[in-house]
Amino acid sequence: MESEVQRSVSLRANRKGGNYRSNNNHSSPSNSKDVEGGGGGLFSSGKLPSDYAMKIVWKKGFIRLVLVAGILWMLLILIVLLFHIWSCQSSYLFFSGCPIPVINNPDRIVIPEGRTHDQIIKNLSYVMEDKPVKDGSQPSALFGGHQSWKQREKSFKPSSSMKVHCGFMDNGGADMDPVDIKYVEKCRFVVASGIFDGYDVPHQPSNISDRSKELFCFLMVVDEISLDFIKENVTVSEDHNGGRWVGIWRLILLRHSPYDEPRRNGKVPKILTHRLFPQAQYSIWIDGKMELIVDPLQILERYLWRGKNTFAIAQHKHHRSIYEEADANKRRKRYARPLIDLHMKIYYYEGMEPWSPKKSTVSDVPEGAIIIREHTAMSNLFSCLWFNEVNLFTPRDQLSFGYVVYRLGGAFKFFMFPNCEYNSLFVLHPHTREHSSKVEWVKSLSEFKGNGSSMKESRGGLGLWTPYPADLKSVVLPKVVRTSKAG
Repeated sequence: MESEVQRSVSLRANRKGGNYRSNNNHSSPSNSKDVEGGGGGLFSSGKLPSDYAMKIVWKKGFIRLVLVAGILWMLLILIVLLFHIWSCQSSYLFFSGCPIPVINNPDRIVIPEGRTHDQIIKNLSYVMEDKPVKDGSQPSALFGGHQSWKQREKSFKPSSSMKVHCGFMDNGGADMDPVDIKYVEKCRFVVASGIFDGYDVPHQPSNISDRSKELFCFLMVVDEISLDFIKENVTVSEDHNGGRWVGIWRLILLRHSPYDEPRRNGKVPKILTHRLFPQAQYSIWIDGKMELIVDPLQILERYLWRGKNTFAIAQHKHHRSIYEEADANKRRKRYARPLIDLHMKIYYYEGMEPWSPKKSTVSDVPEGAIIIREHTAMSNLFSCLWFNEVNLFTPRDQLSFGYVVYRLGGAFKFFMFPNCEYNSLFVLHPHTREHSSKVEWVKSLSEFKGNGSSMKESRGGLGLWTPYPADLKSVVLPKVVRTSKAG
């Protein structure tokens, strides 16, 4: 490279001095002076300094460096300006080390007009009259109804017009006071929570904007035991219409609990929010032990409106397979072990495979403490079918969620967001006491015989005691490999 540069420069110098010659000619002494007319110049005696080529390279490199630096500087200024503009609109939450981009000012959030229309379901109605079994073993109506295996199977086939079981059978319990029914009729935006069996008190949300305070109804659903417990531990005020309040929370009393098991009672407002508050278009469910620390408008914008979703729920922290979650439930005594096994055998027989990366879902197991919904027909259908599984089998709703998604065959679309974001939305408070029932300690079906028959639930989980229309004895559950020690 150096010799080519020297020849090029030499030729240019000779042209300038009028002494261009062929490479075959020799230069005469009279032409040995500096072509610029001076001795000792850069082009002395027609020869170049040995470092000339390097100087040319460095000069060109320096110019390029200056140009690149200038471009990078302009890009940096542009990025700073764009970030400044964006930061006026958005902010990140970092409470758990997992950033959540939310609109900084709830007053700037644009609420979508109208409702999201479903492409599949145009008309969804509910079975309201229960038909007790003919043998007289269940003389009264059940809240969840006596759904047959055939009716259950049909409900998993979406069509334009559907009528399904969805709780709230006539005379089945879970009755609201007239004053509360009238109050919730005005609620289009709802933050809902629930306390049953007196194991929590309401936690006041924080960072709630004035706009959200006007827009949202904050509804705390309680049973009679919990209402008495709350009155004993916090101040409950009453308005001129007879409505009960704890801070921002309006207490909604459900009389005549539909189930023997408090955990199952808690699934009524959690999963059937659209049935309990039929005028609501949007709802955010949070468990009673949670303290909301993010404005609900920011939550709806982040998890529903931004991605055009109608249902959002967090991914479970440890498990993705329902069979791993079931194994954890048995180890932690969340329900009778043999009944959990029976529940899972039915699902495995019906084709529910353990989660794998080949599946289209992020996970089959949600963190059920928060559910964010627009109450569309498909979202409502999913909630009904999810509740029916909880009503029919074990009250562990995390075991049924992924199964219902699987049975709907891709018709139900939802957003499952990272668990670390879930941890940035709330402060988790411990229960005032841990719930426990005898059925959770059962290790063998034989324990339900004789005096143990009283541990059987009389109004829920009846699918575990109703003959299944297939032989499950040969079903072997998939082997569970624990992916987390904490799970």
